[in-house]
Amino acid sequence: MNRVIITTLGCKVNQYESAAFRTSFNEAGYTVVKAGEPADIVVINTCAVTAKAGAQSRQSVRQALRKNPEARIFITGCYAEIAADTLTEIDELEGREYSIIGNSKKDQLVPSAVQFDTQSQQLLLGSISEATEICRLPVRHFGDRTRAYLRVQDGCESFCTYCIVPFTRGPSRSLPLDEVIEQAKTFSEEGYKELVLTGIHLGYYGRDLTAPTDITELVDRLSLETPEIRYRISSLEPTEITDKLLHLMKTRSNIMPHLHIPLQSGDDEILSRMNRKYTTAQFKEVVDRCRTALPEAAIGIDILAGFPGETEDHFINTRDFLASIDCTYLHVFPYSRRPGTVAADFIDDVPKEMKDKRVAVLRKLGVNKQNVFYKRQIASTHRVLVEGKRDNKGLLKGFSDNYVPVHFQGEDHLKNSIVIVELTQFDGAFVSGRAI
Repeated sequence: MNRVIITTLGCKVNQYESAAFRTSFNEAGYTVVKAGEPADIVVINTCAVTAKAGAQSRQSVRQALRKNPEARIFITGCYAEIAADTLTEIDELEGREYSIIGNSKKDQLVPSAVQFDTQSQQLLLGSISEATEICRLPVRHFGDRTRAYLRVQDGCESFCTYCIVPFTRGPSRSLPLDEVIEQAKTFSEEGYKELVLTGIHLGYYGRDLTAPTDITELVDRLSLETPEIRYRISSLEPTEITDKLLHLMKTRSNIMPHLHIPLQSGDDEILSRMNRKYTTAQFKEVVDRCRTALPEAAIGIDILAGFPGETEDHFINTRDFLASIDCTYLHVFPYSRRPGTVAADFIDDVPKEMKDKRVAVLRKLGVNKQNVFYKRQIASTHRVLVEGKRDNKGLLKGFSDNYVPVHFQGEDHLKNSIVIVELTQFDGAFVSGRAI
């Protein structure tokens, strides 16, 4: 039957890589089916960013083994990279045909699956810390979406004390610029109107290439060579947002006014314990420059609440600092101890109940900031990329250039197109608009 199920956990990079698996399986004559359907091959692309993500990855493997008793199992991703020994001890794997494939060998997953020896059990891991090149994983179809993720970089060398990712993804590796442009053109041929540039540490793009370059040159080339595509930048460290990049975003109509900037804490002492490379004053200066260059840009911020040693005073500093920042939304997560990281050995844990309360306070602040931003957009006009499905009231929906969810009346021919919309009302959930 040659039917394949692909289960994906975790980040945008994993989602892109799973789309590459789908492309390669389709080209080999296999059919990718939904979970629950009969399958000959099951791929689980795991995550390990938190201990909970690792537990979910193990659970996904066990579920796949139970639901697909005859299928060959292929386990890859970050949890497979750092916990292959743990995976091989799963009782349900005994006597089964499986392969565990590391992140630096993901380009070998589909060939291994297609040529799989039915008597084999194999570990194909490599040494992620010694990886020097990014896996080539071309994609043609990225699900039933109007936008696609475009992975241009892999790996991280920051070694924040709370983060396992440098150990699961290895050093920074970039896709050569010409290959990035080729992938973008493929997406354009397939009808995608928006691409989200993504990587594990996107701001490191190009530093490792034979002809070194950077994220600004990448965005510059992409916006010029594929003007029909609009580009969104997924996440950049505050120290990587330059005036040159902001000028490019301001002057190119197909680079969306949207930045996501990890902060993690609004207290300088906690930032130092996290091994973050900036202070709150430097972060605020970056946000102020972004707001000056792009007054109505969406600016998102990541926050970790309850890091070891975070006192009530530290938390209040974070809350007050965020309140003073002109941002659009907050992504707030409770700190999760991750074995193998420096912070896992810190002894001054914040109790779970206190951590949950702090998360709730910051998430409420984030909702308030988002509502203020949405209300500020009323009576303005924006370019909205219309999605393929209507909302439950039959309205068209999509995101504006500055990442506002907009719903409005319109005909089906507007789906998967960019429409000028006047924003007319905010009802607490989304913004209503009128197509012009």
